[in-house]
Amino acid sequence: MKHTLSILGVLLAASALSYGGSTEQCSVAIVSRNPAAGSQICDPKTVAELARQGHVFEQNQLGLASILVVGSGFDAKSAVGWFEKAAQKGYAPAQVNLAVLYSNGWGVPQNYGAALRWLHEAADQHYAPAYFNLGELYFRGTGVKQDYAEALRYFQLGADGGDTYAQTNLGYLYDRGLGVKPDIAAAMRWYRKAADAGNPMAQSNLADLYTKGEGVPRDEAEAFRLYQAAAAKGHTGAQIQLAYRLALGVGTGKDQKSALAWVTAASAAGDNRGQELLRTLRSQLSPSDVKRASESAVQLQASTGLAGRSAMLQP
Repeated sequence: MKHTLSILGVLLAASALSYGGSTEQCSVAIVSRNPAAGSQICDPKTVAELARQGHVFEQNQLGLASILVVGSGFDAKSAVGWFEKAAQKGYAPAQVNLAVLYSNGWGVPQNYGAALRWLHEAADQHYAPAYFNLGELYFRGTGVKQDYAEALRYFQLGADGGDTYAQTNLGYLYDRGLGVKPDIAAAMRWYRKAADAGNPMAQSNLADLYTKGEGVPRDEAEAFRLYQAAAAKGHTGAQIQLAYRLALGVGTGKDQKSALAWVTAASAAGDNRGQELLRTLRSQLSPSDVKRASESAVQLQASTGLAGRSAMLQP
């Protein structure tokens, strides 16, 4: 499977404490599975009251909840309002989140000009995720003229600032020789740095290199470990790779039932690259095994389901 480059805004990695624009830290539980050290998990009423008082951290938290939570009072338009309040006060995480909404057309008409404006506002504060997102726009030529060299520059700034998705994408550019001479050693270095920090795309890309023996000795067991780590975070490409390896016993013991559960979860998430394996496994397993695998897939998807949209936003 080809290496992947992350899509615009893919990041719920940086802690709010890494940005010095707020002293109040009262998080909504739904968006705080990994709360920053020193922060509190508060009930929504408390967070809402602090947000209404003008605290930017809590305004950003309510914006996140409005995107992630299904229920009364939570919707994309509300998210725009809360992010905009904090962004106008110079809170860089909210500026990036507002840019993500404009880029994707969530709660507002799609507007790359507005996205660029807010990303530059955050980048002017040296906020690493803003550099990453700007690099994405230049890589894809979205709202700007495609420019791999400029994408490289922004990814380097983000990578140096500790943004794991910028590190992953910088590795990808070195891997593919885009905007720079191919350098597999540099690609490995950046992939590994981000993978060690838990970035699923870096883990999957690094696993790809281990399966092919590029830059490292071929090691299917290590590739399996990395795909498994990425799959657990909702990376559908890694889930499909994991399923193939479980089905064939590559780098691990053979387990067709688990393979079917993983490829079914990836398919349910909209990634259809494993359809051939899905059909094969369904034809080889008993109806009861297929049913149990489908039930397991539902559980897997539920446990990794926030990895998509939530991964695009800054806490």
